Amino acid sequence: MINVFVLHNGRLSQIHIESREDLENTLPIWVDLTDPNEEEREWVKGIYGVTLPGEDEVKDIEASARYYEADNGDLHLRTDFLIDDDDEPARTVTVAFILAREILFSVHTVDLPVFRLVRMRARSRPGSIADYKDVLMDLYATDAEYSADTLEEIYDELEKASAKVLSGDVTDAMAGEVLGAIARHEDMNGRIRRNAMDTRRAVSFMMRTKMLNAEQFEEARQILRDIDSLDSHTAFLFDKINFLMDATVGFININQNKIIKIFSVASVALLPPTLIASIYGMNFHGWFPELDWTYGYPFAWGLMIVTAITPFWYFTRRGWLK
Repeated sequence: MINVFVLHNGRLSQIHIESREDLENTLPIWVDLTDPNEEEREWVKGIYGVTLPGEDEVKDIEASARYYEADNGDLHLRTDFLIDDDDEPARTVTVAFILAREILFSVHTVDLPVFRLVRMRARSRPGSIADYKDVLMDLYATDAEYSADTLEEIYDELEKASAKVLSGDVTDAMAGEVLGAIARHEDMNGRIRRNAMDTRRAVSFMMRTKMLNAEQFEEARQILRDIDSLDSHTAFLFDKINFLMDATVGFININQNKIIKIFSVASVALLPPTLIASIYGMNFHGWFPELDWTYGYPFAWGLMIVTAITPFWYFTRRGWLK
């Protein structure tokens, strides 16, 4: 699918494209392609002379493959963008950017929340975008904002997990639920950190190319400052996640120790009755005065009961069964 945007009175306006002729009759500053087919790729190549990268090329992680200037002067960038929708698992999607003919070309497999937000803002804020480079800088700035919003959601969810863990009454089922939530938040926090690092590399590359004007260069510096603040927040969240993880595992160990303690106390309390039963269960025919005693059987039972109750009473008095 091709989304074409032109600049009209300082606003981004989307042009509906159904054929190659529609694309030829526009003067876009941004051509956004979502999972383009071969025909759409040929349109872009035939009209603008831009060869769109394949999916395997987009996934290369080497710096030389992610940020470079082609022989014809086209600038190529590969940047990761975050998806944190309730309808699907959190993940990052790599977007290929090509800056050529004073047009920003973007290629990605799925529509991204950051892209939708930029399109909405550009329509409602006249004068915010002057050229194709402003579009790209706005995408990076919005990506940093989106990551910050996601971090705030993680903060809120971790506060709920903290309330459960620090309440003191943590069952094994609750601990398992909390551990699952903490693991998801840790994964998302790691994705945000990686996403911020990738955005920093892309913005730094654009600053080094000296293609930005003074206003755009200052905006790039502000984006880098925002990313630096994200780094400190993600580091704090990693510490908080590790603390909650250790606390939850500690409560699980406490619950298991309580069970083991009950079995240990029971085994210790039953040792004297077992010893008594073993003694009176011997079948020697020598000197055994209780063997012919009329009350020997109830006496043995009474002695075993007393020796079983006494340890339980002692352990309870010392508070060891709590």
